[in-house]
This record gives sequence, C-alpha cells and structure tokens, in this order.
Amino acid sequence: MKLNLKATNHGVGQNVYHLVFKPKYARPLFKNLHFRKVCEGAFRLIAFQYDFVIHELQVMPDHVHIFVDLKPYMPVSKALQLLKGVSSRILRRNFSYLREDGQHLWSPGKFYRSVGNVSADVIQNYIKHSQDSWSLPDSKIPTYYHQKHLSAFA
Repeated sequence: MKLNLKATNHGVGQNVYHLVFKPKYARPLFKNLHFRKVCEGAFRLIAFQYDFVIHELQVMPDHVHIFVDLKPYMPVSKALQLLKGVSSRILRRNFSYLREDGQHLWSPGKFYRSVGNVSADVIQNYIKHSQDSWSLPDSKIPTYYHQKHLSAFA
C-alpha cells in the first residue's frame, strides 16, 4: 500500500498512525461476532464523520488495531478520544448490559505510532546531511540581494 503525501494550503505531509487500545480490564468483549461487527461499524462511522481514512481495522477478542490517516490538523490524542468515546456511546446504546455495568468501556491506555514511507534512520540521515545544502554560493545570488556595508550609504 502506498501512502501519499497530502498537500494543504501551507504544507505537505502525512498524519498516519497505528493505534491500539483495549476494553477496560482486557475483557474479551469482541468474541461475539455481532458485537465485533457493531464495533467495526462504529469506527467506520466515526471515520466518515471526522474525515479519517481507515486503511486497516482489526477488532480482536480483547483489543483493537486501527491503521488510520488523520487530517493534518487532527492530533492523535483527539482522534483516540473520538474513536473511544463515540464508539462507547454507540455500543452502550445497542447493548443494554454495558449500561448496567456502569463502568468505562475502554481502558485509559493506548498505543500509537506514527507510520510513514521512511524509517527513523532515513529521517535522521536527512536532517543530519541536508542542513548545509540550503545556502547558495555568493556567485549564484543576484547582486541586489547582496548585503551592502554601512559605509556604502555614507
């Protein structure tokens, strides 16, 4: 799968994450196929409402993996808040025994990792070796950009 850079008015980049979270006390809630399908549907609805792109979604018996592309202005913490909060409301609305429990559906913990087309070594090497190449030699700069000495204005 090729992940393309997205262009905005003032920048270019990616905001793609691998997210993992689980129900409170790692309860195996998703062994039930119907429950799992409703949960998947809830995540897809949230993605549609907030303009996320879900590249991959796996609801395991006791945890969830989501590979998601977020908008450039969306922090990962906000995306996790929306995914966990809205899905909790949807699941509690559809499964009354979750309301009777009175506890939180999702554990407060989470795992997130930024994912892109390059490794950390590539980025580190780019930063380390590209910083000197941004300046042009004086011979390539037009004369009207050259710094004038104060004595030239006296």
